[in-house]
Amino acid sequence: MAIKITGTGSALPEKIVTNFDMAEIVETSDEWIRERTGIAERRISTGDTVSSLAAKACEKALAMAGRDAADVDLILVATCSPELLLPCCACQVQSAIGAHKAVAFDLNAACSGFLFALNTAYAYMQTGLYKNALIVGSEVLSKLVDWTDRSTCVLFGDGAGAVFMEFSQEDEICENGRKAGIECMVMGADGTKGMVLACGERGLENPYAKEQEAVHPYVHMDGQEVYKFATRQVPACIKDALDKANLTVEDVDLFVLHQANVRIIESVAKRLKSDLSKFPMNLDKIGNMSSATIPVLLDELNRDKKLKKGDRLVLSGFGAGLTYGASILVWGA
Repeated sequence: MAIKITGTGSALPEKIVTNFDMAEIVETSDEWIRERTGIAERRISTGDTVSSLAAKACEKALAMAGRDAADVDLILVATCSPELLLPCCACQVQSAIGAHKAVAFDLNAACSGFLFALNTAYAYMQTGLYKNALIVGSEVLSKLVDWTDRSTCVLFGDGAGAVFMEFSQEDEICENGRKAGIECMVMGADGTKGMVLACGERGLENPYAKEQEAVHPYVHMDGQEVYKFATRQVPACIKDALDKANLTVEDVDLFVLHQANVRIIESVAKRLKSDLSKFPMNLDKIGNMSSATIPVLLDELNRDKKLKKGDRLVLSGFGAGLTYGASILVWGA
């Protein structure tokens, strides 16, 4: 039995906003942003929605896998920035791509969302309930940031990435002897630190409620606390996953991490005592897209022929909640 990714896809808005463009909006500079984050530019929606970006990414993943939308069993959309509370984004995607028989629902674990959705789909497929799934991380974070706050607005971008995962009765043994598919997954959360990275929704308003304290309507973040959490928890959960799979850091070919900050990625590589060359990055071009960063990077690596059959990948990230997770898989596409 094998459950593996057979197709990837991504979709980015056309509008490119550079650090020099940001300097015209808030008091910042290209040097200040690059030095602290590694970001040079990001994609910003001028009309693309979470669902439209997700649908485009899903269509590309299906095309690569050679599958038809009508045959999709499950659609999971990871997002923290949907346009609508109802209906869910996954149902909008189902309608847009014509996946009429698919079960569809959303999942919100912020920047860890894609990993949580991937692991959820895997768990469903292990039970035999579904034979395949579209898993997509999609965000339009530009509507959630305060464009006068230089500590947050320079960080985030918009986009979507998707994978198509399917079940096979037969194992696929790669030339290096590894079996294609997911080998291990871990997930976790620390809600006690949740408010260090938060964004408010509509407050309670009804004829019976007392006046409520105003909810902060934009993303606000304690950057130092988030950094400390990420640099400690990401390597810890990667080691936990490797231990559960009876593997070592040396057994991993690539670490595909959430693209939040180059300093965080460098710190994770150092703590794992692994070469930074095993940690591909694209955040300089597209910034932090929350749940979309890992699948967009995965699609980029795949289409650029940088993934070989039999490569062992670790996907790992962290996000608001605070949430974290890691998945280990052997590439078989």
